[in-house]
This record gives sequence, structure tokens and C-alpha cells, in this order.
Amino acid sequence: MAAQPSIKQLKYLVALSETGHFGRAAETCFITQPSLSAAISELENLLGAQLVERNKRQVLMTPLGEEVVSRARNILQEVDELTTMAQAASDPLSGPIHIGVIPTIGPYLLPDVMAALKAGFPKLQPLLREDQTAKLVELLMAGKLDLALIALPIDENWLEEFELFEDRFVFACAPNNPLTHKKHLEISDIKDEKLLLLEDGHCLRDQALEVCQKAGWNKSADFQANSLSTLVQMVGAGIGATLLPEMSLEVEARRPDLLKIVPFENPVPIRRIGMVWRRSSARKLEYRQLAAYLRDRLAPRDQAVVA
Repeated sequence: MAAQPSIKQLKYLVALSETGHFGRAAETCFITQPSLSAAISELENLLGAQLVERNKRQVLMTPLGEEVVSRARNILQEVDELTTMAQAASDPLSGPIHIGVIPTIGPYLLPDVMAALKAGFPKLQPLLREDQTAKLVELLMAGKLDLALIALPIDENWLEEFELFEDRFVFACAPNNPLTHKKHLEISDIKDEKLLLLEDGHCLRDQALEVCQKAGWNKSADFQANSLSTLVQMVGAGIGATLLPEMSLEVEARRPDLLKIVPFENPVPIRRIGMVWRRSSARKLEYRQLAAYLRDRLAPRDQAVVA
């Protein structure tokens, strides 16, 4: 029987494809550059074809190399899933777990999430990555994340969703805004406001825009921020108003002399917070158990999602 490519060779090829450099790929794989080069050459000899185009300036994958890399990623992901499944069978919800979280959730919910996980699953080792939704989905697909804590829904059929709770929106403005005289706002009350929003790429921007459109607001945002903290600073400076998720208030609304919060009348605009994972994951039953545990501990009592 002819020799077959090894898992290590496939791992080295994927690293070379991702870094585009033999030295950086070797560092990623914790081996020497000559060892990595030799392994790639051996892989090419085994397959009888050139996978890598080498020159002094850069490293490029040949068309066949790109195809092999794509398949290698799937093989490596399956191997990881197999190893994880075997470990989980003997000791469920233990060991490393890679969790992604979006920036408009991370600073406000992660302390409670981490405390809940530590209490409920002390053998679990959460490894966190904060990024925008599109990047987290990309990392989930590549097998580099196990779970992601995001705003739902997400239009990816290969991901399983689990709703944790609903996060209400509130209106945030400067203390001298006339709307602060109201105890509750109708959505239409904000249609003439100068609203500040997050920049493109943040799902919270799209959710806030949806609320604004329901209010009849059809202006363009004069200022776009990359964080809720920056939005709050701009509102406090009197530049405009914004919509904030309720979970952020404990952190972002500490200065009532600079920022006033006015809730909305029912039906209150909301965003849905949940967890997602690959439907194909060998640990999906564990993830459902973990998500249900978090739902029961994180959801406000008056907003808890019915199972």
C-alpha cells in the first residue's frame, strides 16, 4: 500500500497557506523552518504534484495546492472533532472550549458568563475571542471557534441557534433633551432626533436602524463609532442621541449628569441574544446543555425565554 499524507503534513500545508511564509508557518507549528520545508516537499512527492509555488518574495499555492488545503482543513477539523468527542465521552463539558463574542455583548455579559461557567462547569477552560459577527462566523466555519455569543437571528443554515434572552433597547440622550420629561417613549418620538450609530459591520447598527425606521427616522447618521463607549461619550458631549441595549447600562450609564436614559413603551424594541455552534459538531449535545444552563442564569426574570 502506497504511503499516505500524514496529519502533520496537512497541518503544515494549511499553516503555510494561511501565513504565506515558511518561517511564520514554522513558528505557528512550533517546528524549524527546514523541518516544515522538508515535510511540504515530502507531501508533494507523495502526491506526485506541486502544491506550492516558491520564489524569493512570496509563497503561493498552486491551483491543486488550494484544493488540497481546502480538503485538508476539513480533514483536520474532523480529526479535532473526533478527539474532542472521545474526550467528552469520558468527561463531558471539560477542557478547552473556544468561545467567540461580539463587542456589543462582551464587556457587559462576559463577567456573568464566566462566573456562571466557573460555578457550573469547573473543569471547562473557556478561551475567548471578541470580534464582529461576520468574523466569528468565519472562525466557526473554519473550526477555530466552538461557540459564539451573538445577536440572533443569523442567516446560516449550518449553524444551530439557542436563544438565551431578550435585550431591550433604551433611548440615551443629553440631560437637556426635551424627551427626558417623558417617563416612557413611543417609538415615533425619536423620528426627529439626531441619532448616533455604530459603524458598518456591527450587527447592533442594523438592529438600531431597524428601530429607527419603524419610528419614521430617515436621516443619515452624522457620526459613526466603533464602540458603545464612544457613542456614549458623544451623546454626553451634546452631539446627538443614541439607542443603547439595556445590558450595557450598568457600564455605560454611570454619569446621570451627562447621560439620561428613557425607556420605551410596549412593545419595547429588543434584540435577541443567543449562542450558536456548528450543527455538525460532535459536542452539540453538550453545547445545548451549556446554553440551557446559561439561559437559566443570565435571563432577567421578567424576560426569561420559555424552553
